[in-house]
Amino acid sequence: MVRKKGSLILCGAFLFVAWNALLLLFLWGRPPIGRLGEGGGAEPGAGEEWGAKVGGTNGLAVEVIRLAEEVESELETQKKLLKQIQSHRELWEQRKELGKRESEDTKDEKNIEQLKKLQQIPAVPLSHKIVDDTKTVTKNTQTEQELGQENKQIAENEVGLTKPSPQIIIPILVIACDRVTVKRSLDKLIQYRPSAELYPIIVSQDCGHADTARMIGSYGSQITHISQPDLADIPVRPDHRKFQGYYKISRHYRWALNQVFNVFAYSTVVIVEDDLEVAPDFFEYFRALYPILSSDPTLWCISAWNDNGRDGLVDPGKADLLYRTDFFPGLGWMLLKEVWAELEPKWPKAFWDDWMRQPEQRKDRSCIRPEISRTITFGRKGVSLGQFFDQYLRYIKLNTEFVPFTKLDLSYLVKEKYDETFEKEVYIAPLVKVEELQQGGSLKGSGPFRVQYSSRDSFKVLARNLGVMDDLKSGVPRAGYRGVVSFISRGRRIYLGPPEGWTKYDTSWS
Repeated sequence: MVRKKGSLILCGAFLFVAWNALLLLFLWGRPPIGRLGEGGGAEPGAGEEWGAKVGGTNGLAVEVIRLAEEVESELETQKKLLKQIQSHRELWEQRKELGKRESEDTKDEKNIEQLKKLQQIPAVPLSHKIVDDTKTVTKNTQTEQELGQENKQIAENEVGLTKPSPQIIIPILVIACDRVTVKRSLDKLIQYRPSAELYPIIVSQDCGHADTARMIGSYGSQITHISQPDLADIPVRPDHRKFQGYYKISRHYRWALNQVFNVFAYSTVVIVEDDLEVAPDFFEYFRALYPILSSDPTLWCISAWNDNGRDGLVDPGKADLLYRTDFFPGLGWMLLKEVWAELEPKWPKAFWDDWMRQPEQRKDRSCIRPEISRTITFGRKGVSLGQFFDQYLRYIKLNTEFVPFTKLDLSYLVKEKYDETFEKEVYIAPLVKVEELQQGGSLKGSGPFRVQYSSRDSFKVLARNLGVMDDLKSGVPRAGYRGVVSFISRGRRIYLGPPEGWTKYDTSWS
């Protein structure tokens, strides 16, 4: 490329010299002033010298001055051309030098990586603190779409590895309506956000609530505020009029996600609602898990939520423990653009979260969820009228310990590794009765222990007795994986699961 540009410079110089040579030849070849035309007359006269007609010597002086001005103008033009060529030459030299430096840096990186492999030392992923070093590259040299494709390719080449993607932009989409308490959610997001460039916050507001709009607007350039334009009621059948709110939420989600992926052109997004508060390592959690989500086709979301994450049901010493789950948790979750392209054409008119839990959408794919939730909900008021809030949601434990997930080996979450270890741990655990686990029971030891269910009804009875959520969606228990729900009961690890040899969910268990 540099050789080609050098040839262009030489060509420009040659044209400059040639042009001036042609100009001199033209001036030398002009006929003398006052030369007579054919038929004895001078041009433009007929029978008299043109010099006499214009005033003899004065005409000659005028012509010389005119020619001198033309030459001067032409020389000025050539001077500007030379300056342009010189400036371009300096720019090309700078680019050539930059290319050499980049080539040397790439070579050094490859040498370091090779040395690490030879020493059998796992590569230490870059921390989220390198954000400032990548701002210029991210903003000025690559589009977001290119960054997404580049990082996805890295993830595909290193399935299950936990190297973060330091350049991928992970936007946070806040779904808002008429809660001015969105301030609590936004304050925590901004407080814990390590970089505004790599984690832009987009607040999508429905409902047209003026006070909420003013609250969102008060954050200025710290966020992007967009408004769902269609505020009209949605025609529904008479028995669904009381569910109008669910229809509007589904419409809003569809519009907002189309904005993120098709207008802002991001390749992934983390969705939170206006009544969620996030943990200190919320951003770290999603950045570390993005490569696994991108590379493992058996995953379709990352969630910050544990449905059974109540204090007393989780291990407070295992803030770094993560699970696969067949139940779509929501409540702070990451979605890829390609999955949205699959879901958007058939997006439901209402009850979008339960629709996501149907086998036609899930397609035997799983999500990642934490032992200790990275979000909590503070919104008792809403379209669900506080369903589950007083009984479960208000008691969910929010993680307060920052876990450096981007520096951990999370490859155990890849399906092949996870399934082998998971089944072994669950089914070698001693099988016990629920009465033995309750207060006054004769069971000794720290566990883990296994409690077995065999039907929908037996699951619900056992779940209630053990204090975990007892509802099933398309046959899948909340937080369950391969039918097994893992939690803590009276300080012991418990697996509530089906008999060994489980193969599939029974969708009639709903």
